[in-house]
Amino acid sequence: MNVLAFLIPAILFYGFGYFVYSRWIERKWGMDPSRATPATTMADGRDYVPTKPHVLFAHHFATIAGAGPIVGPATALIYGALPAWLWVVLGGVFIGAVHDFATLFSSIRNRGRSMAEIAREHLGTSAFILFILFLILLIVVVNAVFLQLTAKSLTSLWPIVKLSLPESQTVFNAVEVHGVLNARIGGIASTSVILLTFAAPFLGIAIYKKGLPMRWAYPIGTVVACISILAGFYHPVTLDAETWQKVFSVYVFIAAGVPVWVILQPRDFMNVQILYGGLLLLVLALFAAGLQGVGINAPLENIRTGSHTPLGSLWPGLFITIACGAISGFHGIVASGVTSKQITNERYARKVGYLAMLGESTLGLCVMLAISAGIVYSDYLQAVWPENPQDSNPVLGFALGAAGIFEKGFGIPMWLGVVFGILLVEGFVITTLDTSVRLNRYLFEELWRASFREKIPRPLMNPWFNGGLAVLCMWVVAKSGVWVKIWALFGSANQLLGALSLLVVTLWLRVIRRPTLYTLVPCVALCVTTLWSLVRLLPRYIADQLWTLATFDAFLLLLSLSLILISFTRAFFKRARRP
Repeated sequence: MNVLAFLIPAILFYGFGYFVYSRWIERKWGMDPSRATPATTMADGRDYVPTKPHVLFAHHFATIAGAGPIVGPATALIYGALPAWLWVVLGGVFIGAVHDFATLFSSIRNRGRSMAEIAREHLGTSAFILFILFLILLIVVVNAVFLQLTAKSLTSLWPIVKLSLPESQTVFNAVEVHGVLNARIGGIASTSVILLTFAAPFLGIAIYKKGLPMRWAYPIGTVVACISILAGFYHPVTLDAETWQKVFSVYVFIAAGVPVWVILQPRDFMNVQILYGGLLLLVLALFAAGLQGVGINAPLENIRTGSHTPLGSLWPGLFITIACGAISGFHGIVASGVTSKQITNERYARKVGYLAMLGESTLGLCVMLAISAGIVYSDYLQAVWPENPQDSNPVLGFALGAAGIFEKGFGIPMWLGVVFGILLVEGFVITTLDTSVRLNRYLFEELWRASFREKIPRPLMNPWFNGGLAVLCMWVVAKSGVWVKIWALFGSANQLLGALSLLVVTLWLRVIRRPTLYTLVPCVALCVTTLWSLVRLLPRYIADQLWTLATFDAFLLLLSLSLILISFTRAFFKRARRP
């Protein structure tokens, strides 16, 4: 089947979602452009920072579009192209984008507060503490997974002969593995990551302290991004995975403590130029390949075989493996924990919240189609589903698929396409990791405020202490198992957080007398799916003696069931007060 048979209907669905469905919801919820936002009324120069819409969209999109929409579809393609396509497209339009829009809007209306704080407003202090604990556990798992995947992507190897290069090539550093000469693909991306990070504070100072106009900031960001890539070809940085994990732990510790405009915003602003370009190139390459008759190599459905993988049966396996491309609770944390504190007008909420999620869903769709059409199915299985789970590398699987579709669509050499694929993934992963650790810092601070009625011990409110605690927790979970084992827990908890966030938003909409059907139906469906997934995973972790993951699983189940019970009680047996 031609790749355009999947691409064109998806684009039409996305267009319907943004231009029709989201506008309808916006009217129903009473969006008011004349209302002042928290970014303008509570500006503090550190977290509440009025930000230009284009810059904020770039920061938000680069943050939410992490490894999830790449790793999830690449991994879940084992079930077949059609099931993955249906969940990415329909889930993105009717569930994921609505969730992101709703959490951002509700946070703006609640003084830029997080979903946990909104839960306290409408469900009480007990629900607030439970929500905070759930968020902390989830983000610790998120950070652990992304830390492993970041190191994995920068140490990727692939046989040189499969890159259409002679063994005498000089583009990549090479290493022999089991008698086969492999290219070190990740070294070029490593240099780019380092240079962009060091350049970020200078651009941040230029924009926020020296008033650099955006008409200059965009080309400067693009030029710096291109220079960082070119430098990678001449001076690739090659480290082992363990060392990379240490390096990134130090980086995210620093990024979590300094003001958001110093590293996070300018780095995302530069990096997103690569992300925009990569996503656009993917879409155009898929169109070009489809016009040349390129079809899908992956099976349309492979449900029976997929059920024998560690993911298990189609339900709930597919729906928790493809998390960020269809619905992600993590987005609600970003929207209510970071983005709502920077948005300057309510009219931008739909453009930032709903549209950014459609962009991520488009990325997930392109990942699935690029792998399906860009490489033969056996290469996909070799990269993503090898005999040894420790060698599984979905990042490499995507890079190979992207390279294949670039070659088929535009004639770009395979080796160059692989490099760009790794760059694209690494940009998404690291921008999510640094923001995620910062969010964990916020949550620890909120937990201490809620736990101490008297004076809070001074160290507990120190941003460096809480940032260090977030990094330490990340390390503990990262060392507890391979990423594929942790991913199942991450996916389940992430989707469950999305359900709980929709539950809180539904209760809030009910209080202000606005329609709730758009959030309630997805909430119920996600609760059933994710709770069952956590129940199913618990005995597997115990059998494999993965005690850290089993403990996290049990706590997440307990916290979520308690929150659902409190919400049910408040909704049906107590009259919520209208703010």
